Amino acid sequence: MKRMGMIFRAKANKALDRAEDPRETLDYSYQKQLELLQKVRRGVADVATSRKRLELQLNQLQGQSAKLEDQGRKALALGREDLAREALSRRASLQQQVSDLEVQHQTLQGEEEKLTLAAQRLQAKVDAFRTKKETIKATYTAAQAQTRIAESFSGISEEMSDVGLAIQRAEDKTAQLQARAGAIDELLASGALDDRSGLGSKDDIQAELDRLSGGSDVELELQRMKAELAGGPSAQQQAIEGGAQGGAQQSPQTQHRFDKQ
Repeated sequence: MKRMGMIFRAKANKALDRAEDPRETLDYSYQKQLELLQKVRRGVADVATSRKRLELQLNQLQGQSAKLEDQGRKALALGREDLAREALSRRASLQQQVSDLEVQHQTLQGEEEKLTLAAQRLQAKVDAFRTKKETIKATYTAAQAQTRIAESFSGISEEMSDVGLAIQRAEDKTAQLQARAGAIDELLASGALDDRSGLGSKDDIQAELDRLSGGSDVELELQRMKAELAGGPSAQQQAIEGGAQGGAQQSPQTQHRFDKQ
């Protein structure tokens, strides 16, 4: 079961990888950062509003405190010490409230400054992320386009490779046929194969003439060589004359053939 679960998670992860678009993920992250920045800004606004309310309360209490102090002076001037004491007692109570509100005001002011600084830093990070996001998206789009172009060229290359193989096969077959034709011509010329077409065959008269001519030449050359070996010019001359006479003599059958011609 564990193995099946692992296989399922692996396949699901692979499917998610294929379905995921990094540009959409970056836009989603940027949107979340904007939402967080908006929350921080609302927090700053809330703290600032609370600080402003405290300032209004402080101003109001300080006004009441000043009024009670003035009333105490007037009562004391009129000889009403009891009224002056009451006014000063109320002023003292207001002063305690003013002190408490001033502490709260300082605390809120400090929080407001911290949140404002955090909002500024977060704004800078969001701006930097936005710039980086757009750069990554542009790079990814360019890489995707390059990949598609490369894949297209790859398909064209495969087709051109098939064409090249077809041309190579045609050239190989042509060369094979040329070599076969040349070999046949050589065999026909050497007599190893009979030319049954009759175009290259010799008649019997020409064959007999070639045989006699070749034989007389051999005999003549043989007699000449014998005469040279004998060392006598008369012998050499005799050999030449004898060869000529031998070449002139022909068999009765050959003479009969020529008579018919």
